[in-house]
Amino acid sequence: MKVISDIASLRELVSDCKRTGRSVGFVPTMGNLHDGHLQLVKRAKSHNDIVIVSIFVNPMQFGENEDLDAYPRTIEEDKAKLVNDGVDAVFLPSVSDMYPCGLKAQTYVEVPGITDVLCGASRPGHFRGVATVVSKLFNMVQPDDAFFGEKDFQQLQVIHAMVRDLSMSVNVHGVATQREASGLAMSSRNGYLSNEEKATASFIYQEMTRAKALIEQGDTQFSDIADSIVNNLEAKGFKNDYVSIVNANTLQRPVAGDKHLVIVVALFMGTTRLIDNLQITL
Repeated sequence: MKVISDIASLRELVSDCKRTGRSVGFVPTMGNLHDGHLQLVKRAKSHNDIVIVSIFVNPMQFGENEDLDAYPRTIEEDKAKLVNDGVDAVFLPSVSDMYPCGLKAQTYVEVPGITDVLCGASRPGHFRGVATVVSKLFNMVQPDDAFFGEKDFQQLQVIHAMVRDLSMSVNVHGVATQREASGLAMSSRNGYLSNEEKATASFIYQEMTRAKALIEQGDTQFSDIADSIVNNLEAKGFKNDYVSIVNANTLQRPVAGDKHLVIVVALFMGTTRLIDNLQITL
């Protein structure tokens, strides 16, 4: 596996792939890799000739008083996992590589509408940071295909919208959420949880599954269903950020006839913010 830390070397590799007719699959990450990330790698390997993974903890998508400094950085362990899974190259840019003029002087990408709600409302500026860094990485890697986890459902929709609106040539693929045996969605932030907190966090999936069954049985009182999720999880010790049932494409309140919905949740277990979702097709 090639370890690349500068943009020029990355572009040289990509140019060679293009020149020899090999397709490039790309998996952007912030590191601290778990089985969810590695499932993205497996999908990319099954779809493309060459797989490139980036590891970059992006300061632009962290707000004030968030966990940028504490975010786990496990580069050597991550590289070992990627070698084991047959990744062709890992790109490890520095902050100065990505933002040579500094964050405040950086041109940014902002996707309107769907970034105003849910995580966008709770974390102002977060999706500006996501869209900007992914746009830059797409420009550097020039992938044929890029792979993102569906656990970050709103982020996936933002990337789809950005690619559509800016006429990017990359094909964006969503990959199903990987879960622990308990149902807890795999996340790098799960490492902040104690064993007891992890056990309690599994109730998120249980509550979403219960709500999904109600909706599939014809219950359309979406606000009441969402409130019941909040009440049940707060009784377990969670602090609510949001729980909503929305149209999976627009992330807005469902209207009559909507067939593709998603339950989206963000809650705190202690100081750790956990997000998850469950899609529903009617």
